[in-house]
Amino acid sequence: MDLKLRFLIIAAALCLILVETRVSKSTALVATQDFNPPYPKAISDLKEAIVKGLGFQADDFKISGFDLRDAQVGKSVAYEFDVEIDNKVMPFKLLEDVNRWEYVDLPIFQMEHPVRPNEENGLLPKQQFDDQMPVLAPFQLAGPMELWIQDAKDMRISLPHDVDAGVLKKVILADGAVVTVKGARSVSLRHPIELPLPLNRTTNGFASGLLTLAEYLQDAARSQDNPLLSLRIVGPTSLASPATSSPSSRLKLKRLAPGLVELSSASKKRAVEAADAISTVDLQGEATALLAPDRFSTLWPVVSINGSNSNLLGFEALLSSVLGPKANKEGSFKLLKADVSAQTFVKIGFGVEKKVKEGEIEGFPEWRTKPSTVTMHFEVLAKVDGNKVVPERVVQVNPVIAEDSVAPNVLMGNVTMSKMPVVHQPQNPFTL
Repeated sequence: MDLKLRFLIIAAALCLILVETRVSKSTALVATQDFNPPYPKAISDLKEAIVKGLGFQADDFKISGFDLRDAQVGKSVAYEFDVEIDNKVMPFKLLEDVNRWEYVDLPIFQMEHPVRPNEENGLLPKQQFDDQMPVLAPFQLAGPMELWIQDAKDMRISLPHDVDAGVLKKVILADGAVVTVKGARSVSLRHPIELPLPLNRTTNGFASGLLTLAEYLQDAARSQDNPLLSLRIVGPTSLASPATSSPSSRLKLKRLAPGLVELSSASKKRAVEAADAISTVDLQGEATALLAPDRFSTLWPVVSINGSNSNLLGFEALLSSVLGPKANKEGSFKLLKADVSAQTFVKIGFGVEKKVKEGEIEGFPEWRTKPSTVTMHFEVLAKVDGNKVVPERVVQVNPVIAEDSVAPNVLMGNVTMSKMPVVHQPQNPFTL
């Protein structure tokens, strides 16, 4: 054979080998992507946390699911409290029921990209990310107290029109000043406070419970010897004077220092002047009505919460059960932490295929083949915390139910049809 012809044949064979190698590599890559789909880092961390929480051995089970297309998103409000009683700290965490679950494509569900998010590449900008964060419903706060604003650059004050007060880090509410807070993501207590007992006491003929504690806090805040109640507000927030038809009830702003202002009410000053003119005999009745007309109907400092609120009554019953007999005795307890925040929750299902060891499954008949694996279905409720997804509760939603499939001859006692007794049906005169 000619040398040139041999060279052409060898070159053609090498080309075929290279083509087959590339095809096999691309096929393997596609198969790997199909069976092991990539997850965002937040979901991968969630899977690792669930695996540790379930306590399965790495070689005994295989987890599947976590399809982000089936993930449901809901918004709720979480209440966290730390109560200290007799040098024992007891944490409480309450969560309102999620009223609505939706299929929402959250930013944490998207894969990490090295490019800056913008509308051209299909990613949401940061402003739209922030708009998807849940916020608390508008509520009203009453002085005297101080508010520390974490997102000071995004703070707005409306009295009732917007006021350019610069970057506000701290706002002092004078006694009688009431503001409506909008856009806050969380409100928390900055310093522990000590509250007196008994809890269920009667003041002015009114059995108040938590409202009595609120009255004590308000009296302590008005005293010159005690520090003001201090709260921290997180999130782009706006403070506005409540909508009212009386111009005298509008708030006045006073600059005390860079980043520090005080809000006061002109009607409060008039009420104090009127109270000074009242005689000592009438001071206990009329002056109290002028200074605090809703003293025993709202929970200070959140005056927008009525004393008959179901959540408030439920928390009062919970606190009474925790205090026990001490709730009706003289003493005190400390509130170390109080945090109310709007949360985003994710509900997603997944499956676990676990290897069955000898003796783990009982109740199987001897004739039946023992299964080598068992499949369980779970549902995880997780909280979105920034760029993380923290599991809150994992429940088994579809427990395994053993179903026996038995052959007919086994059900009949393994008796052949030839040995079955012949049964003659009664004659029917209408048959031919």
